[in-house]
Amino acid sequence: QEQLVESGGGLVQPGGSLRLSCRAARMITSVFWQQRLAWYRQAPGKQREMVATIDSRGNIDYAESVNGRFTVSRDASRKTMYLQMNNLRAEDTGVYYCNAVSSHNDYWGKGTQVTVAS
Repeated sequence: QEQLVESGGGLVQPGGSLRLSCRAARMITSVFWQQRLAWYRQAPGKQREMVATIDSRGNIDYAESVNGRFTVSRDASRKTMYLQMNNLRAEDTGVYYCNAVSSHNDYWGKGTQVTVAS
């Protein structure tokens, strides 16, 4: 059973929106709060790149290419991280992965496909 499960991907037209979720169902809440959570993506033929991070203190960072369009958040009561993606572009297409890191773990989900096309 996976530690992290992503959902919410799909096909959307340019300019549209999607919300991705990453649920850490097996993680207890206190451990969830310790995590540095991140979204990464990998486009075909390209290296995996960081999209957004939120650390245990709530500090947030975005890749320059998504800043102002994407919003990362977390809900500890649901042990879930979200990525709200607005004004999507063709270059946002790829597999989106979530990552949870602490001093004790480095977990990855299996990814969810996002395709932006008209």
